[in-house]
Amino acid sequence: MSQAIDHLLLEISLMLSQALTSDIHHQKLIESIQRVFPCDACALFIFNEKQALVPVAVSGLSPQLTSRRFNVAEHPRLQAILASRQCVRFAADCELPDPFDGLLLSAGQQDHVHSCMGCSLYVEQTLVGALTLDASEPGRFDGISDVTVETVAALAAATLRNRQQWEQLQQANSHQRKLTKMLLKEAQAQTPRMTGQSPAICELKANIDLVAMSDLTVLISGETGTGKELVANRIHEKSQRNDHPMIRVNCAALPEHLAESELFGHVKGAFTGATSERSGKFELADQGTLFLDEIGELPLSLQAKLLRVIQQGELQRVGSDRSKIVNVRLIAATNRNLQQAVETGQFRADLFHRLNIFPLHVPPLRDRKGDTELLCHHFLTLLSQQFHSPALQLSAEALAVLNQYHWPGNIRQLEHTLTRAALKTVGRSQSMITLSELDESLHVQIENHTDDSPSLNDAMNRYQKQLIQQALAENQGVWAQAARSLKVDRGNLYRLGKKLGLT
Repeated sequence: MSQAIDHLLLEISLMLSQALTSDIHHQKLIESIQRVFPCDACALFIFNEKQALVPVAVSGLSPQLTSRRFNVAEHPRLQAILASRQCVRFAADCELPDPFDGLLLSAGQQDHVHSCMGCSLYVEQTLVGALTLDASEPGRFDGISDVTVETVAALAAATLRNRQQWEQLQQANSHQRKLTKMLLKEAQAQTPRMTGQSPAICELKANIDLVAMSDLTVLISGETGTGKELVANRIHEKSQRNDHPMIRVNCAALPEHLAESELFGHVKGAFTGATSERSGKFELADQGTLFLDEIGELPLSLQAKLLRVIQQGELQRVGSDRSKIVNVRLIAATNRNLQQAVETGQFRADLFHRLNIFPLHVPPLRDRKGDTELLCHHFLTLLSQQFHSPALQLSAEALAVLNQYHWPGNIRQLEHTLTRAALKTVGRSQSMITLSELDESLHVQIENHTDDSPSLNDAMNRYQKQLIQQALAENQGVWAQAARSLKVDRGNLYRLGKKLGLT
């Protein structure tokens, strides 16, 4: 018996770590018990919140038992078992009714169960269920010690709790996955869409659809404000990874001393201020897409580490000597000429070639003939909703000016221009945007553009003035930030602005 008990305990212990369904776990448990203990029937119960015992697995008993619920208050023997933390045995002549009389399946059974014992199943101070053993002959369990039964019961309780917690985790995980998918769909529905029907934008959309279903790395180039992030969004949405997140990183905004931690994560104590472990953007994007915007601004020291992750598919958190495998689809974007940056030593040639597997160029708005009007309609629809205004419209004269303007700031400049004009229009309780609501600089540019013989110097001054005005408008009038966006020295920019009458 001792060897059989040892084998039983080993079986139960192994089952605790097996990835089986709860039904199979429970059934294998009582079948193992029945092979060792001399019983004709065995039943495993879970104690629920309604003070009832629910059979989750039976052996040697009628299958109809599993559909029943045993109210403990109505069954004295079950009540006695649950009232004790030790093994409870019932004498053969016990007058308490047995809940399983007539349900044993053993051949030659008599009308009544003559050997019956059971154990309550506790995990610490929590009652989780019960285990019962029955036989049709008196004295069948006399050779089994209480300690043996209670040891098996303790492992059975652990099995029940283990499976309950596993099911709860599975349910929570399933719920979280459904919630994540729902949030991703909502986010995608709210993500701005690529608007336009010009040949240039149609060709771009076709190339996006072509590369989206692959896992190729994509390098998106284009001037500031052309909508490179919208291209990245469309690639992700049409990819096979669209049920996982797209993580965005603005490389220009990464502080150099924290950039490695932001991308690859760190362990506790890796540097001053690292008070806990932290996952980097690559880990957060695992199975999804990582969008590295303004990749041309990434420090050279970090470019080598980024290249290693791209090549090997593994990374190390700052301060750790352990590697992590990640599966990430990489999309990068830049408004710089990276080929030229490679030639001047500002960007690694090997990283450039790794990123430039499938290049996409986003055309400037001036090359998207016919799209300006569509974009105006799109933005005005959004602005009408934002300002709770009747449908905003453009007068014929205002639309003509917008169509003729060359838009050095591209779609972003158009959006900001319409936002300012819409705000003025709504403030006057109107819905028609006229020339008076548009920025004066647009009128000046159009007038100068139609001049028959402008001097080269005047044209250059007007263009420089327009660029500086746009940069200041986009950076809340801060000259240092405007200089950074134009990639010029702040002092030189301020002196030029003074010369052009901007200060």
